[in-house]
Amino acid sequence: MQPKVYVTRRIPESGIALLQESCDVEIWDSDDVVPRDTFLAAVADKDAVLCLLTEKIDAETLSVAKNAKIFANMAVGFDNIDVPECTKRGVMASNTPGVLTDTTADFAFTLLMAAARRIREGHEFVHAGKWETWGPLLLMGQDIHHATLGLVGLGRIGTEMARRGQGFSMRVLYNDVVRREDLEQELGLEYVDFDTVLRESDFVSLHVPYMPETHHLISTDELAKMKQSAVLINTARGPIVDPAALYTALSSGEIWAAGLDVTDPEPIPMDDPLLTLDNCLVAPHIASASFQTRSDMSELAANNILAALAGERPPTILNPELLGDS
Repeated sequence: MQPKVYVTRRIPESGIALLQESCDVEIWDSDDVVPRDTFLAAVADKDAVLCLLTEKIDAETLSVAKNAKIFANMAVGFDNIDVPECTKRGVMASNTPGVLTDTTADFAFTLLMAAARRIREGHEFVHAGKWETWGPLLLMGQDIHHATLGLVGLGRIGTEMARRGQGFSMRVLYNDVVRREDLEQELGLEYVDFDTVLRESDFVSLHVPYMPETHHLISTDELAKMKQSAVLINTARGPIVDPAALYTALSSGEIWAAGLDVTDPEPIPMDDPLLTLDNCLVAPHIASASFQTRSDMSELAANNILAALAGERPPTILNPELLGDS
């Protein structure tokens, strides 16, 4: 009998095809989030689950999914998974790092440029029929070249943002819990404290994982330290930024603009005050959404499952201590 796998959303076909070669695959065949009760009923007899950020893998889930050997998250972030609880119950968890690094960094820099140069406002200006002549004061924005880029977090994506900043001759500052002197030498980065990143950067880009320590890492006090001309970029997780504080800072002119691929809550409600601001650019969590990268993510998630079911080490396991690794 083939092992049973549940996939919680439509995903690129390449990952599904890998699973179907040796597994009995059930898919929540929708682009909408699987309802919680449906999800719990579906995973009850499954040997593995390919899940997304929208599914909470907590004690309740693990109590129901008694046969599951692995929950394979199709995302680099895994704040939706209680990894210690998985470990306690002997269940593997995995994510999909690496394969989305460059694509996400591309998008973060795209947000930076679009917010700095007021691309959305310009697009709406044209479509509203307001463009009547060239104007020397029309939609002036911030320069990117030779500006200062401040990175909060220097993991894979933060490092690639630094490389992109290099291409624009930017001064690049960073703060991280781990100092990377090798990358300082290679990329000409400057390691500074968190407050210095906020005070001296023209663009502050967030690249930290979401955890209790980073909840509302950017709030009223932090925004007050930033330049009035500064642009905040968030492609990490929505709750890292306090949305009420951000609205106040943007609407009062305390900072100049923001580019968000993630929000709190997510999706952002249509009555959220941030959506009333011209200087807040919001995208629907699509930083990794290229054809190739989403296919690569689906394949990596599938390969994590196949390895776990075969009694092998999943390529990107989050709790390797289950296998005697550290």
